[in-house]
Amino acid sequence: MLFEYGYADSSRVANTAGHTDMRFSPDTKRQATYFKGELAAGVPFREAISALHDVVVSDLRWKPRDRTEYRAWLAQQEELDWALIDRQRSAVGARIAELQGQLDELRQKQAVRMRPFYNARKRYFDYLYRRDYDAWFVLDPVITVHPDEVFFECFSQDESTYGRLSTDFNVFKNIGEMACGTTNVDYSQGLYEEFQKIRSYKTTQFEIDPTGFEVETSQSERYKEVKIDLPDNWVRGFLQVSSAMCLTATTFELHPMDLHNFCFVLRRHKERHGPRSIRYLLEPGEPVRAIFEPWNKEVLCGRSIYRGHEPAEIRVWGRRRLHVLERLVPVARSFKVHLLGSGMPSFYVADLGDMSFTLGLSGWTANDWSKAGNFDLMAPRADVDGDTKQRVFDALDTVCVADAGELASTLRLDPAEVKGALSVYSQAGRVMYDLNKQKYRKRELSREPLPMDKLRFANAREERARQLSDAGKVTVTAEPGSKSTIRLSGNVRDSRLASELFMLIDADERMIEAQCSCSYYVRNKLYKGPCEHMLALRIEWNKRRNG
Repeated sequence: MLFEYGYADSSRVANTAGHTDMRFSPDTKRQATYFKGELAAGVPFREAISALHDVVVSDLRWKPRDRTEYRAWLAQQEELDWALIDRQRSAVGARIAELQGQLDELRQKQAVRMRPFYNARKRYFDYLYRRDYDAWFVLDPVITVHPDEVFFECFSQDESTYGRLSTDFNVFKNIGEMACGTTNVDYSQGLYEEFQKIRSYKTTQFEIDPTGFEVETSQSERYKEVKIDLPDNWVRGFLQVSSAMCLTATTFELHPMDLHNFCFVLRRHKERHGPRSIRYLLEPGEPVRAIFEPWNKEVLCGRSIYRGHEPAEIRVWGRRRLHVLERLVPVARSFKVHLLGSGMPSFYVADLGDMSFTLGLSGWTANDWSKAGNFDLMAPRADVDGDTKQRVFDALDTVCVADAGELASTLRLDPAEVKGALSVYSQAGRVMYDLNKQKYRKRELSREPLPMDKLRFANAREERARQLSDAGKVTVTAEPGSKSTIRLSGNVRDSRLASELFMLIDADERMIEAQCSCSYYVRNKLYKGPCEHMLALRIEWNKRRNG
């Protein structure tokens, strides 16, 4: 999938003894989006934007060592006649010492003559390093300006980690001109290094440069165009994050020092075998307990009390990605943890006062967002006609940010329809769910609409589920459950076998629990999303409910 960006100039940070000027260069091919203000909290912003950089460059996939050169060297050593080499060594040693003295003298003379060349070569290799390093940034971070905040989003190289930094306008003072919208910003290793020079005693100017949209691109020498061919699974994974954020989760707060203790344990120990997990033990009114396997090291989070009503034991993997948050410990007030279940994704939201940092982790590092979890199939899935969906999107477009209840009240629609429409746009990359403020936000991931047929959000299991429903092979019974839930039960006659199953739907139209007798569920549970029989049961229920 080809993404095209056009930048009037490179993003840059200018540092002087008393002033720092941060200027982000936006994509000139997208809607004009700009913002200007003076940072009131320079150091917390520096730490947060640096943590975002750690997400961008993160790649924890296992990489086998390339032993080709070593094997060639080893084969060469086996062919050497070491006895002959020992006899020649003493005779050659004296001659080498004589020549070495002559070479040292020549090198000193040459160094003086070649100094201009070495300096030029260093500048050249520095340029190549920056150029190649930028190629590792698969997609420049997405930045969005809204009426209440400015936020950055990014995704890791291994497609297992999502990062979002949001800054309220209280973070800024002397706010100048601004225009709401979403754009990509030019972001590089050099820019990250300049961020490290931000200090509390300096005035820091933050600017998404509006002049970039006034450049005559056909004649500007500074205009640069970047074309990146992104793999489809990278984009698909980014979209799955928004769907996962909408799901029901077990939540609790961690004190910053408790998270520091997590990172301390991981740095002190190196696992040699599995399981490589954190086992959270949650008891209502009791401190959170975390057991690190396989060492069974227990960390008692005495400052972090679980406020839930039911006990839970949840295991999560890919724990070393938590080191991204380590830099935020000194500036964070707390970390709110959202766990979707054992082996499922987890989210850590750092409260930085007027800023927040959201870290989204897939079930484990190798289980990336794009390949394993079809969380869009578990999100609210009420059938909504095209006109209603467009009305919902237009209403959100007007205000940029709102919760489903506000939109339902404004449009006089059923909240289930609104959530279903927003879920569709989330899967299309046009809306994202703000886990920190529990609201939906308009955010166009790309300038052009994403090819949803290519990204296959019409999942193959969903297509099969519709075929089963249309063929009349599904029976469903609905009855009210506890806490405003609905329990669906029935069977699906697939080929010669009939799958018995049940499903629990909450008041927000989300699937929170389900079981099936088919082999797909027995192998995967819900780690890879619901099976086709669960989807068929839900489709049939929607048909019955809507008459």
